[in-house]
Amino acid sequence: MNEPKQRVLALARLTGVAIMGDAMLLIILPIYWLDFGLTSIWQVGVLLSINRFVRLPINPLVGWFYNKYPLRLGVTIALILATISTFSYGIIQHFYFLLIMRVLWGIAWSLLRLGGYLSIIELSTDQDRGQLIGLYNGTWGMGSLIGMLAGGFLITFVDIFWICTVFALLGGCSLWFVNKYVPVHSSGPTTTKKKRSLKTTKEALLVLTTSTVMGLLIFGLFSSTLSLLIDLNYTGELTILSVSLSAAAIASCIQALRWAWDPFFAPVVGRILDKAKNKERILVISIVGLAILFFILTLSFSTLWLILFSLIFQFISTTFVTSTDTLASSFAARQKSVSIMTLHTVLVDLGAAFGPLLAFNLLEITSLSTIYVLASGVLVSLALAWLIVFSQKKT
Repeated sequence: MNEPKQRVLALARLTGVAIMGDAMLLIILPIYWLDFGLTSIWQVGVLLSINRFVRLPINPLVGWFYNKYPLRLGVTIALILATISTFSYGIIQHFYFLLIMRVLWGIAWSLLRLGGYLSIIELSTDQDRGQLIGLYNGTWGMGSLIGMLAGGFLITFVDIFWICTVFALLGGCSLWFVNKYVPVHSSGPTTTKKKRSLKTTKEALLVLTTSTVMGLLIFGLFSSTLSLLIDLNYTGELTILSVSLSAAAIASCIQALRWAWDPFFAPVVGRILDKAKNKERILVISIVGLAILFFILTLSFSTLWLILFSLIFQFISTTFVTSTDTLASSFAARQKSVSIMTLHTVLVDLGAAFGPLLAFNLLEITSLSTIYVLASGVLVSLALAWLIVFSQKKT
């Protein structure tokens, strides 16, 4: 394996260990929020969003940090913060203390995520950037796979404390691997290349708008409401080994399956993007597919059909995320500046922050089906905007 892939894989694996606690919380909190000492469902939305809101001002600071300090230091700090926050979920039963821990996790994620992107931009070329983006996203996604599966299944049999303690121990042990596998420096663009001013174009603005929508609907809305969607439509008829599966267990499987296939499927999507003459066409197809599926998920189905459509949604979202990340990193590479990638990360986090907050507040006045219809409309509008850009390019 070549050196760029080794560096990307090392960062992705450490990121995967760190994210397990957050992934577990996405599945458990919307259903077992009373066990966390919460008093109202709106607090669920705040806790699932605050880590993303805090990343908005933090991401530019992280970009500056990696220009001044070693990548190894940033990853070490991130893993320590992730370990502390994960352990706290099992022992704290107070909204405001949990809020502080979610802020710590937001800082940790910024250090890990932006560090990985900066390394990929520096290490990649136009011929392999999509593949490395897919490899990175797919590999750290295995952490989400483990977190969601463990959270969704074990919560029926063991206390939250033990799940969080095991994840925290894994995070602490991973610190040993930082010195062994993570390079001292990221060799990021800001350390070796001179910044150029960002030329605002319609296409660049559309890419960044797509970043926001991706965060809002995929990482925010869908991820935080899937367990609730299953719970609202599930009649308890699915069993494994004579044990009736809970809504949380089913949702964790659906979420986790995406992270299971991403290490294989995301790099394939990346290679296709690297070879494609028109990367934007692949993006638009995925946007339209997600718009259709958001609408389909509002209809009444048996549990098996609901699971099938949810899995198709996850499959297409892998293409959407990989395409968006690749387009954003390509703009950053062309401009020889970290500013575009930092802005992309900020906007993804902005969308992801508002997703759960918006969804759980809207649930106070409307239904989840109505929220999904609105999401479908947003995606249709985004697809039309890309088609307009295509038509202008041809003329």
